[in-house]
Amino acid sequence: MFFFRNLCAMTSSTYFGGVEGGATHSKLVICDESGEIVTTSHGLSTNHWMVGIPEVARRINEMAREAKQMANIPQNVPLKSLGLSLSGCEQQATNTALENELKNTYPTLAENYVIKSDTAGSIAAVSTLGGLVLISGTGSNALLCNPDGSMYSCGGWGNMLGDEGSAWWISHRAIKIVFDDEDNFIKSVHPTNVVWQLIKEHFSVETRLDLLTHCYAKFEKPFFAGLCSKLAKAAGEGDQLCQQLFTDAGHLLARAIIALLPRVSEELVKTGELSIVCVGSVWLSWDLLKMGFIKELNTTPVSYGLTFKRLIRTMALGATYLAADAFHFNFPRDYAKNYEIFYKHHTATTVNGNSIE
Repeated sequence: MFFFRNLCAMTSSTYFGGVEGGATHSKLVICDESGEIVTTSHGLSTNHWMVGIPEVARRINEMAREAKQMANIPQNVPLKSLGLSLSGCEQQATNTALENELKNTYPTLAENYVIKSDTAGSIAAVSTLGGLVLISGTGSNALLCNPDGSMYSCGGWGNMLGDEGSAWWISHRAIKIVFDDEDNFIKSVHPTNVVWQLIKEHFSVETRLDLLTHCYAKFEKPFFAGLCSKLAKAAGEGDQLCQQLFTDAGHLLARAIIALLPRVSEELVKTGELSIVCVGSVWLSWDLLKMGFIKELNTTPVSYGLTFKRLIRTMALGATYLAADAFHFNFPRDYAKNYEIFYKHHTATTVNGNSIE
């Protein structure tokens, strides 16, 4: 199959690209005129708030060079369009600065660019009409896009001001509970010994004082957030504190959806349901999140159903679609191949004192 796609790449003359850029890692795809992915490459974080605009541009160019090489595309052949769906790209001023950096420093990378946030690419990967995306990976963010183009967000403020329900938030919350319990400041409802052992192993520390360097002088958000996967494993094995962390995260993620529901247009839900795309590594722990998540959703009556989807193909495809559509290229796509439905929600009602859905 890969050999066949390489042959396609050598005989095609027009290529379209897209980048999925997160706070921890990034992915670039190149598609041919039929809409098929001919090659994929991977790279580091492309969040300009973390590494700066020049470094983001350099990393994108390196991914593109690697992808072109794998697909036998000459390096001097620019992509017809390149969509960038990147964490941190919510402001037009910085998006324009990144576009200018790419055009001026790497003139053969692409002819046309569209730069949007990571949330926009996720929505574009499943529908042309719009919808709602809820990201919970290293950080968290939610975005609603209505058919008329209006967009509303909740969160996305980073770990200093938000990231509720994210891997960073779960990791930070676990550490804070252990510290508060040890200080006799706020006693934990559940035993903390398992969580404290996981913290020590993850950060290679022995005391709470040893951990301070990872919180300040050597703070690295992706590494800090990496504790979350260990907490998820312990939750699955029955640790009550870890289970509570994910239940609490579920409540907060549902709150982000509830915050945006008043902004949903009638046109978006005329079919009787709202499509919600859930993106990020924390959603791999849906079984741990769902109790708090569903309980929080049931606090707000909604007249339409909520259909939760997870991407099974990279949202870099959504970024590719956004760029192709912006410049009116006839780019084929099959949305149904990009996602799967993992939960459908209707507001619970009470019958004879019992809650049902």
